[in-house]
Amino acid sequence: MKTDHPIYLFLSAGAEAFRVLTGGRELVGPYRFCSLTIKGLERRLDGIFEPDGHDGPVYVVEFQGQHADSAWYNLLTKIGLYGEAHPHRDVIGVGIFLREQDRPRFPRWANQAQAPLLQVALRQVLPNWLAREPDNPYVAVFAPLLIADDDDLRARAQGLWRTVQEASLAPEVREILGQVLEFWFFERFRGLTAKEIWAMLNLVTPIQETKAYQSIYAEGEVKGKADGKVEGKAEGKVEGKAESLKRLLARRFGPLSAGAEQRIDTAPVAQLDAWLDGIFDAVNVEDLIGPASG
Repeated sequence: MKTDHPIYLFLSAGAEAFRVLTGGRELVGPYRFCSLTIKGLERRLDGIFEPDGHDGPVYVVEFQGQHADSAWYNLLTKIGLYGEAHPHRDVIGVGIFLREQDRPRFPRWANQAQAPLLQVALRQVLPNWLAREPDNPYVAVFAPLLIADDDDLRARAQGLWRTVQEASLAPEVREILGQVLEFWFFERFRGLTAKEIWAMLNLVTPIQETKAYQSIYAEGEVKGKADGKVEGKAEGKVEGKAESLKRLLARRFGPLSAGAEQRIDTAPVAQLDAWLDGIFDAVNVEDLIGPASG
């Protein structure tokens, strides 16, 4: 599962997202979240919180969705590169892992309590957040990672969506959290189409009237009527990205299986964007998009 994209998208929602993912660590003062490339070395810092107008610490965030022996060294390298470019700033590394067993063993001092690194295992931290703050939209978006029973998750899907959509949030933040929640549902229920998942999330508003329908999944052909134009435009956006992804994958790994093509053709825009971003890091088609669903 390619999880970097939704995690960094989530962190871009600001200070509350940082607090939830780090198990309660709060940013003191205003911060801005960005992605940064160290010039000359072309080393990319995917997630970084920089103080905005004050001298608080800089947080360099590294998310690891699967085990990698070099994860700590990768984070330490990024801390060092940023610190070398900004020697008068206090830099703190934050290692976020999906599971406790994903933390690398070396260097051993990195796993000690007194190490100058923050480390979080989401499978340990997030269930407590969900129990304590079930109405917090920043927590609700991770429910598909935490609720083990599929039927239970289906039953709670609409409530989770309402938690995000009815929260007192800036529109751009609500949009981010909605995308993250949708991403996890698509990863959890890979055999369903975008239309089926949206119906699971939102059972009140007719699907044709929703923004998500227009941006994630559209059906029908372009027509002269206004509704037909909207649907055709949305469908064209999805199909264009799907075709680009299939073309790039075929050039890199050879002809795609029918199952892989079907998975790409039914994916939402946010998922296609994540796969396009990760295509050069993948070792094969399955590593990027997962196994074809039956």
